[in-house]
This record gives sequence, structure tokens and C-alpha cells, in this order.
Amino acid sequence: MYTIGQLGKHFGLSRSTLLYYDKISLLTPSGRSDANYRIYTQADFDRMSMISVYRDAGLALDVIGELLAAKGGETTRILERRLNKLNIEISEKRQQQQLIVQLLGRDSLLRSSRVMNKEQWVSILRASGMDDEAMRQWHIEFERDLPEVHRDFLESIGIEAPEIEAIKAWSKEGRLI
Repeated sequence: MYTIGQLGKHFGLSRSTLLYYDKISLLTPSGRSDANYRIYTQADFDRMSMISVYRDAGLALDVIGELLAAKGGETTRILERRLNKLNIEISEKRQQQQLIVQLLGRDSLLRSSRVMNKEQWVSILRASGMDDEAMRQWHIEFERDLPEVHRDFLESIGIEAPEIEAIKAWSKEGRLI
């Protein structure tokens, strides 16, 4: 059995947060003490653990409620929806990052900005001994095994959509070789 203070301390939450979770029926204590204090069971603790994991995944409280009530494949559908939304957000952030680097236009900043562009990537591949055919094979394997990650990577190095589509098509042609 856990008190509201013990549960809050364990999960790093304030008493008011736990009271709010009770108010919205996200985490309702299983009982009350003789002094009418909230008492949480191990099942409540485990539920709070899942709530904490879902919050760390960036899920809204209403979505967490859906997940905790979901059966079977519904959980997968809800999590896939969140993953797709994150992928879109990450792509948008990459584009913003590339644009800011372009606006700044300083090579010195590129070394500390944690951003790589196409030219830098190709230079690294060439320096490691890859010729055009080896680079094409790299793209072919990437496209075959992880096509969406391949797209994400190409976006991350600042390649525009038309060129990405051309690279992906070129990579798919290689599957026939």
C-alpha cells in the first residue's frame, strides 16, 4: 500500500498532479485509510508506472487514458498514430534546422550545429574509400531494408523532396541488379 506522498515521491509528481489524475479518472486510488487518506495498491502503482512511461513518450493524458482502457490491437493503433505524428514533427524540425543553417551561412557553425549536409556526407563516404558504385549499393541496401528511414536520413542532410524521390527510384532500380 502506498500513500499519495509515497507515490508522488517515487514518480517525481506533486500531490496536486496525483489529485488531478484522480479527478480525471486516470489514476484513482483503490481505497481510503481510516483517516480517509487515499491508499494506492500495487495495481495502482503499476498503472502509474504505465502512465509515467506513456508521459515520457510524449502522450497526452487523454490518449494515455485511451491506452490504459484499450484492448489488444487498439493499443498498437494508438501508439502507431503517435509515432507517425512524431515522424512528421521530426521531419519539420530537420527542415527548420537546415533552413537556419542556410540563413546563417557560416561554415564554422556547421561544425558545431550537429547538422550535416549532402556535400559533407558524400565527402565522408569518399574519404572512407567509397566510390560511386559503393555509394549506390549503400543506397540500395538502405532503401530495401528501411525505406522510410532512408527518406528520413536524406531529409536530415538537407536534400529536397524531388532529389529524394530520384534517389529512392534510383535505389529501387538497383534491386533488379
